Parts: sequence; C-alpha cells; structure tokens
Amino acid sequence: MSKWPRKPSFYQINTAVWLKSLSAHYQRPLTLADVPDEVLDEIHDLHADAVWLMGIWQRSEAARKSALNYTHEYRPVLPDLTGDDVIGSAYAIQDYTVDASLGGRDALAELRRRLKKRGLRLILDFVPNHVATDNAWVTQQPHFMIQGDAQTLKKHPGIFFKAGDEHNPLIIAHGRDPYFPAWIDTAQLNAFSPEQRAAARDTLLDIASQCDGVRCDMAMLMVNRIFAQTWGAYIDTPEPQAEYWDEVIPPVRDAYPDFLFMAEVYWNMEHELQQLGFDYTYDKTLYDRLLEGDTSRVREHLQAAVGYQQRMVRFIENHDEARAAASAGVEKSRALATVVCTLPGAVLIHDGQLVGRVAKLPVQISRQPQEPPHRALENFYRRLLAEADDTLYQDGHWQLFDVTPAYEDGINTHNNLLAYGWEDGGEYRLGVAKITPAWSPGANRLGH
Repeated sequence: MSKWPRKPSFYQINTAVWLKSLSAHYQRPLTLADVPDEVLDEIHDLHADAVWLMGIWQRSEAARKSALNYTHEYRPVLPDLTGDDVIGSAYAIQDYTVDASLGGRDALAELRRRLKKRGLRLILDFVPNHVATDNAWVTQQPHFMIQGDAQTLKKHPGIFFKAGDEHNPLIIAHGRDPYFPAWIDTAQLNAFSPEQRAAARDTLLDIASQCDGVRCDMAMLMVNRIFAQTWGAYIDTPEPQAEYWDEVIPPVRDAYPDFLFMAEVYWNMEHELQQLGFDYTYDKTLYDRLLEGDTSRVREHLQAAVGYQQRMVRFIENHDEARAAASAGVEKSRALATVVCTLPGAVLIHDGQLVGRVAKLPVQISRQPQEPPHRALENFYRRLLAEADDTLYQDGHWQLFDVTPAYEDGINTHNNLLAYGWEDGGEYRLGVAKITPAWSPGANRLGH
C-alpha cells in the first residue's frame, strides 16, 4: 500500500455497537471476520483512507460491574436498555488482546486484509494513561502503577482504591485528568516508571503488528510536566530526562516506518505533541469555535502556519462530543462539515454522522437506539466527501482570504463570512462559509 496521503480521512466506528447493529440487520451473529462485503464497500465509497475501530480490546469485567451502577444515566439514550447492553468502557482495558466477543485476533487480521484490499488502512486505540482496575498489571506489576497507602486512601477515597488481597494488599490510584474526578473503573499508570515505559513500548509494537496506526487517548497526560503536576505529590519516582513519547514512539517507527500516530490532545498542547512525534493531533479549538459560530475566532485560528494545520485532525463530532445534528442542527452541520472537509489537515468522520444521528452513546454500552436516517443529509455528505477527495486538496496551495464589506454603508456583517481557496496548476476552488444565522453580505478579492 502507498504512503499515507497528506490529507487523510479517518472513519471512526464504535466497534461493539457496529457489530451488534449489523448482526440485527443481517439477522445473524457477526464478528470482525465476516462483516459483509457490501458494508466495507460502503465505507470505501465514502472516500475514507482509514477505519478507526474504537473499543477493540478486551473489555473489563470490573468496569462492566461498575457501569451497571449507572444504567440510569444510559437509559435517556437507550430507553429499553438491558443488562446485556452494558459492556463496560472501551477505555478501561483489561488486556490488549482483541475481545473474544468481536472474533479475536484472527478475525481482526481477516478484516484488516479485506480493508487493505479496498485501499483502507486500520487504526486502533492505545490508552497510555490508565488500564482497567482488573488489568493484570495492577496486582502483578504494581510498580507500573501510582500507589498509595492506607492514609492516602483515607484522605483521597475518590482517587485511590484497594486492590490485591489480604496476602498482597495494595492501594492504587484511579486514572484521572487533573481537571475532573477520577475515572473509577481505571487504574493509573506511572508514566515516570522506566519499566512501565518499556511495557508500553512493547504493547505498542504488538498493536502496530496488527494495524496501520493508533489513536492515543488523552496523550498530553503523559508529558512530563503534566504528569508531575497531576501526580508529583503521590510519587517519589524521579522525573525522567526523556519524555514518555520520545521513548515509546521511535521504536515503533523503526519497526514500522509508515505507522501513524494520532493524539487526542487539549490545553493548547497540539504543537508540543507534534514535536514529540505525533503525525496528527486533535483540533478541539476549531471544533469549539465552529460550534460557537464566532467566525472571527475561527479565522484567527486558521492564520496558523499551514504546515501546522496540515497535521491537525478536524471534526464536528466524535464519540466524546455531541452528535453534530444535535449540537449544531442539520442545516448548520452542512456548513461546518464543508469547512472541516476542505481545510488543510486530516478529517475525522464519525459513524452515524452522515445520516444525522442525534443520540450520543455512552462508551459503556453496545447498542444504539433506532433513529430514522436523514437521507438528504447523507446525499450531501456523499457529494462533499467525493469533492474533498480531489487531488487539489492533497497537492494544492491553500490560502485564507480577507472578506470586506459588500456596501459602503459600514455594515460589518462581512465578518460573519469565512473565505479561503485552493490552487493547483491553474485549477481553483473557492470556499465561502457562513456559520451564523445572520444575513451576511460581503466581498473578497481573490489573489495569491
């Protein structure tokens, strides 16, 4: 297969939900190995370059039991929820083996072969910050974890938990983002531990043997200064001289030179993560500003160097965010989708986005509600994705244009318009978007 394109398109699938929906549709149990050809052909026809199968790894029984305590939070999305629908979080991983319910490692290999036949690559998850509370590392390799003692547990019961047994009592921290409560179905890895870094490297090498890239969950949490700010009060492990990602990415690249690293990253750390070896980083700032409808702030964001923008992942929904049809509405989502698909950088399309799904699924459940597909929106997306696949957007020169008043009466509504263009060998595209409901005349002078 040829190298990754400069402007790739990633198609995200919630794997367990996808297979359950397909099994219901085809009225037979389906694993990764026997997804019908027509389903893979449909993804290919969306001009995707890669499929991101979210939630492929072995689910945690402890995480499932924890999730069963929160069924009241899932029922607004899935009113007829049953206990069988609750499978535990995709991001509380018990083991980096393909979940048996999905068909196991051989089934994934067969699906990858069939995707490759269609020119589609495969992206999987890597969660560097934490594992499930019943992951073997918690009790068998406790030095991989952030540990406490009885006093720590008493002082911070929401952050630490009891693990092990009477013969091997352990107090372990839950995984956390420092700005939010701890994730109680997870156990926190020690990013400063040399042994844990080596284990993470070996895990990534095994993952890389099964796919073409990884989406790394909350990747900025492993940066030395962020980890020290979050956990420094609880550990005496010295801060390493090298950054975590500087240690774990290069060996994978040495073994698999075309392997792609995508970072989920926030807090204006996108450039830093790119410098640490990531090919692409989430562009949450653009997402937020597009939803706010503040064109001036979108324009300001797009004044960044093109080389930086080319390494951003643009989206208007994913599993962590509200469905675009719900957050923006169908009509506005057309404009937002057009922008993210025709800017420099990678594009992330979420399964269900094209048909206007509005239910945002918790990552702990395996079934989605019945929703009528929005066929007009789907037809729009098919035209848009075909257009965005044109080589002009891969090879051309991109430019942001200034928009000026259309009249001499001083009306400033032109500031509501976003204008940009592409040029390649005498071929041109002009994009003009209005992301606010206000009537907004404007003019711009095209040029280089």
